[in-house]
Amino acid sequence: MSLSTRLRLGLAGVAALAVLSFGCAGTATDELVIGEYGSLTGNDATFGQSTKQGVELALGELVAQREGRIGGLKVRVVAEDDQGRPEEAATVVKKLLNQDRVCAVIGEVASSRSLAAAPICQEAGVPMISPSSTNPRVTQVGDYIFRMCFIDPFQGTVMARFAAQNLHIQRVAILKDVKNDYSVGLAQFFTEAFTNLGGSIVTEQAYSAGDQDFRAQLTNMKARSPEAIFVPGYYTEVGLIARQARELGIKAPILGGDGWESEQLLQIGGEALDGCYYSNHFATDNPDPRLQEFLKSYKARFGKESDAIGGLAYDAAKVLFQSLEKLAEQDPETFKGLASSKAGTAARRTAGKKLRDIIATTTNFAGVTGTITLDENRNATKPAVVLAIKDGKKVYDTTIHP
Repeated sequence: MSLSTRLRLGLAGVAALAVLSFGCAGTATDELVIGEYGSLTGNDATFGQSTKQGVELALGELVAQREGRIGGLKVRVVAEDDQGRPEEAATVVKKLLNQDRVCAVIGEVASSRSLAAAPICQEAGVPMISPSSTNPRVTQVGDYIFRMCFIDPFQGTVMARFAAQNLHIQRVAILKDVKNDYSVGLAQFFTEAFTNLGGSIVTEQAYSAGDQDFRAQLTNMKARSPEAIFVPGYYTEVGLIARQARELGIKAPILGGDGWESEQLLQIGGEALDGCYYSNHFATDNPDPRLQEFLKSYKARFGKESDAIGGLAYDAAKVLFQSLEKLAEQDPETFKGLASSKAGTAARRTAGKKLRDIIATTTNFAGVTGTITLDENRNATKPAVVLAIKDGKKVYDTTIHP
C-alpha cells in the first residue's frame, strides 16, 4: 500500500470518526441538564463548595438507583463558580441557560447573589431553587423561584426569642454588614422582634465584607454595656469579630444566624466563640436516622463532615429530582420538552411551567434538614435549631418552631 493510499484511508477514517462523534453528540443533547452555581472561590468559598458537594451526593444516589436517569433521560449537572460576586452570579446563570441549556437551576447561598440571578431564571421560565438564601425578597422575584430554607423574618424572630426568653437578655448591640442583603435584612427582623419582646437595641454598628479590623465598632459597643452582640454576618468576619471582642474585654455572648455555618468558623474564631449561639438548619448531634445516614454518606464521599449548607443543597437536588420524576410519570410527552435539545422552544416553556407547578406542591418532603413543605410564596415552612458553641464544638441547644 502506497503512502498516498494510506494517507487517504487515514483521512477517511478520521472523517468517519468525526461523523460518529458528531452523531453521538447529537444524541447526547437528549439529556436533562441541571445548573448549579455558587462561590467555589472567593471570600465565602465554603458556601459554594458545600452546595456543590451536596448536589453531587444526591446525583450519586440517582446514579446508583436509576443509572442517573429520570424518565429515560440522563441527568447531568453543570456547576459554575460565581466567585462570591453578584455580577458574576448573573453572568454564570446566563451561561447555564444559554449555552448549557439547563432545565432547572440550584443556587445560591448568599441572598445578594440569588437576587442577581433569580430575575434571569424567572424571565427564561426556568425554575430556580435556592438551597439556603434566607432574605424574603429572593422568592418575591417571581413564581419560578423557590427555596429549601426558612426565611429571615422567622430566623430573626428565632434569635430574638432565644435572647429574650432563653438567655433573659434585654440589651443587645448589633454589628451588621451594610453591603450584604442577608445581613441588613436579618438585623432588621431581629430588631423588630426583639423590641416587640420588650428588649432594646443599645447601638447599631456597621462593617463591610472583607474588613479585618472591628475594634472601633466594638469599642463603641462596649461603652453601651450590651448583654449580647448580634452579628448577622458570614463566618469569615464573625470569627475575627469574636476574637477582637474578647481582646477588648467584652465578655457578652455573640449571637448570629445561619451565615455562621461553616467548617472554618471555629478555625477562625477559636475559643473566643465559646458561649456564643447561632440559628441553623440542623444540628449534627440530632439522632434523626435520615440526617445521620446523610452525614455518614457525605463523610465517606468527601472525607469531611457536612455543614447545613451541604444538607440544604442535597435536599434541593432531591426535591428537584422528585419533581422531575413526577412530571415524567404524569405527562411523559410534556416531560420530554425539558431535554436539552428542546431549549428555546415552546415545548421547553410548557414543560418548565409544569415542572414549576409540581415543585410548588412539595409537601411533607422528608429532608435531612427537616420536613419541607413549600407555602404559597414558595418558601419552606420548617423549624430552626439554635446551636451553642461549647469547648470548641457546635452543639444542639434548642428548637424553635414557626
